[in-house]
Amino acid sequence: MPLSDQFRTALVTGAASGLGAAFVAMLRSEGVEVWGTSRTRDRVPDSTGFHGLVLELAEPASIEAAWGEAERASGGIDLLVNNAGAGVFAPFAAMSDAEWDGQMRILLHGPAMLARRAWRAMHARGRGCIVNVTSLAAEFPIPYLCAYDAAKAGLAACTAGLALEGAGSPVRVIDFRPGDYRTNFNNAMRAAPPGGEGAADAVAARVWRRLEGLLHDAPEPARAAADLRTALRRGCRGVVRSGSFFQARLAPFLQRFASQGMSGRVQRRYFDLS
Repeated sequence: MPLSDQFRTALVTGAASGLGAAFVAMLRSEGVEVWGTSRTRDRVPDSTGFHGLVLELAEPASIEAAWGEAERASGGIDLLVNNAGAGVFAPFAAMSDAEWDGQMRILLHGPAMLARRAWRAMHARGRGCIVNVTSLAAEFPIPYLCAYDAAKAGLAACTAGLALEGAGSPVRVIDFRPGDYRTNFNNAMRAAPPGGEGAADAVAARVWRRLEGLLHDAPEPARAAADLRTALRRGCRGVVRSGSFFQARLAPFLQRFASQGMSGRVQRRYFDLS
């Protein structure tokens, strides 16, 4: 049964590349008409079954405009995939207040604002699904990405709360938690790794190299899209993890059942902090 039997229309944020582009390709292959967003219009050109929109998640007016346009043009969005985002790699104490605030706006406040509008519209129609793409970093935090970790954990908690509020509702809510995928996420980070001298910068540079290696060896985004397709077809609600065996299965298991000391040792070794 194609997904178009459940969802006539979808809105995917961050549709120009990476996971967002993979989600769009999957949905279009399933017969779903897709509206996709990017910060610049030329990165999301219109094509058969696809309509581009400009969205800046840090600007409430842009969110309001993009959602309103998608709702009007589609006749009602049945599926929201809240995917767009970006990270800032920097020591926690070195981040400026503006950088921290920007991460919260893009990764937490903006997606939550969009999800509230989707929930109201879908609930009124009595159908729909909201997919908040959070991250396995909500369970397995990444050093030097503290703002990203905090925002994704916050969106995961928000999604869990909404799922509880909406228990029994025809509108489904999914917390989709991907691990590393082979995308340009590291190249899109808005702050370069520290390049000075000293022990602290040496550790940061080592962690940066580790993150680059993880992304290079990670699965292709199509795998995440396939996992999302499976979750949507099965009518899943709640948390859906996606990624390598270690990230999607073993790391959450360790966080849940291992001692704090053991979990910390595993994380330090995994990120080359020891």
